[in-house]
Amino acid sequence: MLFSVPKTGTTALEAAALPYASAAILDPPGMKHVSVSRYKAQLAPFFEARGKQPHETMAIMREPIDWLGSWYRYRRRDQIRGKPNSTADVSFAEFVEAWLLDTPPAFAQIGAQARFLGTDTAQIGVDHLFRYDQMDRAVAFLEQRLGVSLQLERRNVSPSLPLELPKGLEARLRAERPEEFALWEALCARL
Repeated sequence: MLFSVPKTGTTALEAAALPYASAAILDPPGMKHVSVSRYKAQLAPFFEARGKQPHETMAIMREPIDWLGSWYRYRRRDQIRGKPNSTADVSFAEFVEAWLLDTPPAFAQIGAQARFLGTDTAQIGVDHLFRYDQMDRAVAFLEQRLGVSLQLERRNVSPSLPLELPKGLEARLRAERPEEFALWEALCARL
């Protein structure tokens, strides 16, 4: 089971592995991007009963500031300009400040990787977690499991845009969302 953490390259990974999948949830986005805890509570019993065994799970995680930057750039695209979820009229710093709010505005409602990947009983709720910046390891893992060679095409790529956070805001981000950075640092330490 590959979890589709938004903005982590899983759309390309899914497309490459799809011909070898016994099942896939590709739409709507709310189901495609089902969190680990929701999967375990609602979908795992269904799939595991039919497969007669627990599924091995995997996901990709992106460095938190890079992940926020990808969301920010993705929501600046012309197709959504003028809509509530567009970031076309805000700076990256304003986007991050809005994401830190208890109730973010529409343009900053993107969830959180640590919450997506976590469960009620464990910090990481997947069997195999890979770094976005080491996608080759995730691909090698899937190739070994499937016994095939996978070719990834770039999909759903955010436009390029230089992004920087003021040091004070980066410190605030790390202080207010320590779970995001702790999970990333734990993942980096394992490799």
